[in-house]
Amino acid sequence: MTKPVGAWHGAVVALVCGSLILLVSLGVRHTFGLFLQPVTMDQGWGRETFAFAIALQNLVWGASQPFTGVIADRYGAKPVVAAGAVLYGLGLYTMSQVAGETVFILGAGVLIGLGLSGTTFPVIFGAISRLVSPQQRSLAMGITMSVGSFGQFAMLPLSLGLITVFEWQTALIILAGLTLAMLPLALGIRNMPAKPASVEEDVTFSRALRDAFGTRDFWLLSLGFFACGFQVVFIAIHLPAFLADEGIGNGVATTVLALIGLVNIAGTYYAGLWGGRHRKPMLLSWIYLGRAVVIAAFVLLPVTSTTAYIFGALMGLFWLSTVPLTNGTVAAVWGVKHMSMLGGIVFFAHQLGSFAGGWLGGWLYDQTGSYDLAWAIAIALSLIAAVLNWPITERTLAQRRAVV
Repeated sequence: MTKPVGAWHGAVVALVCGSLILLVSLGVRHTFGLFLQPVTMDQGWGRETFAFAIALQNLVWGASQPFTGVIADRYGAKPVVAAGAVLYGLGLYTMSQVAGETVFILGAGVLIGLGLSGTTFPVIFGAISRLVSPQQRSLAMGITMSVGSFGQFAMLPLSLGLITVFEWQTALIILAGLTLAMLPLALGIRNMPAKPASVEEDVTFSRALRDAFGTRDFWLLSLGFFACGFQVVFIAIHLPAFLADEGIGNGVATTVLALIGLVNIAGTYYAGLWGGRHRKPMLLSWIYLGRAVVIAAFVLLPVTSTTAYIFGALMGLFWLSTVPLTNGTVAAVWGVKHMSMLGGIVFFAHQLGSFAGGWLGGWLYDQTGSYDLAWAIAIALSLIAAVLNWPITERTLAQRRAVV
């Protein structure tokens, strides 16, 4: 039976609005690396201070995500996205106020971390997954993340221009105003309770937790996602400073990060498309292996503007391609009724990695004067994640119980 026109309309509107929310939310988030040098130089801080603030942001984001997911699963995504947009904007404004390290960390770390938990993919994917058929979920997630990746491409040169013309404080205030655009977009995300495809999916909150925590594959998926978080945040925050240390101008770093976002439009789209046709955990393993090869080649070869651009283009193929595949695996195995919550728990592992990548990169640099050890850790984690994801199966809970 086909869906009524109203259902299709609601799904399309939610897909468009959700995609634009990710464009703003993830786009602004990926610009923070551009602020590392101007902020630390202006304030006389070490790189670890800025790195800790962003690392704390990712930790708060991840720790609050399961709870934000519970609220979104129960009451819908609209109020969650609206509250997240307000906190996001307030955090950016607080960062702009030159009032010492503590206030900066509060804004960049706590407020923006909470804001991101309400405006990014665990909440958006949960809402969209309940509006589309199981066969379309992976592709819908890929399309949504593709638009989010375009946000990275668009926001980086915009932010660099704002920093250059207005200084970093004013640039942050303008970005704070931009995040409030997510408020009206939240209205387009239709609230529709998930209709379980089977009795197995129609489970209580506590049963969903027991089912997930009692499954080996849930832990393997989460541990693999740790590597993704480490790599993405380490590169986004520290690549501009790394290239500057190699004598390469800030404009090149901005272009590289923007190039990652541009190419990832295709990367996430095809990850979502292929995730509906092939085994998603297998695709995840190949993505992590690809990352390991690209990162190793970049740091072992002489670093030039050309190799940086090539790194950006190749890394873009794998950048956020893990997201639709990881969340698609959660939906395929554990259903969509509690997807925002379960996806939030898996994402918490990602954010533990993000905390490590953001803070450890700065700490290791301050201790050794080099990013070499951090790059080596990023490569090793990729290889581990590839091994962890390979044995994961997409059998539903009903199929797993039938085998037992």
